[in-house]
Amino acid sequence: MATSLGYLLKQASSALRTAMEEVLRPLGMSVTHYSCLELLAQRPGLSNSELARGAFVTRQSMNVLLQALERDGYVTRPAQAPVGKALPTRLTPRGRRSLAKATVAVRSVEVRMLADMTESEQSEAFRFLQSVVDSLHDTGATGPA
Repeated sequence: MATSLGYLLKQASSALRTAMEEVLRPLGMSVTHYSCLELLAQRPGLSNSELARGAFVTRQSMNVLLQALERDGYVTRPAQAPVGKALPTRLTPRGRRSLAKATVAVRSVEVRMLADMTESEQSEAFRFLQSVVDSLHDTGATGPA
């Protein structure tokens, strides 16, 4: 019996996460930790809820992680929210240095993942996966009629 495309994508996702965890563990990081730092580098000032959505974890899990990152000097958050209840989070210099090391490790996983593909195949795979994501995020799609 042929494997469904969805199942194959899940296997690829799981294999990628496992490989990332292996290279991040010696740096004292998890994939969620790395994702949080990467999101903050791209968009400083994100709230706990925004970071949780971006890292695919619960708000509670992200809050626990942010408390640890703040305690260890990787991020800063104001004591009080400037507006509403959200505490905007920012990377510290230590957080940026840690992210730089982690990025090198994660990039090595991506290089290994793509090693057997030509540049053209890599581009096509990227386009395909982006199309899959876009199709599934299309709120107008309701499935077969």
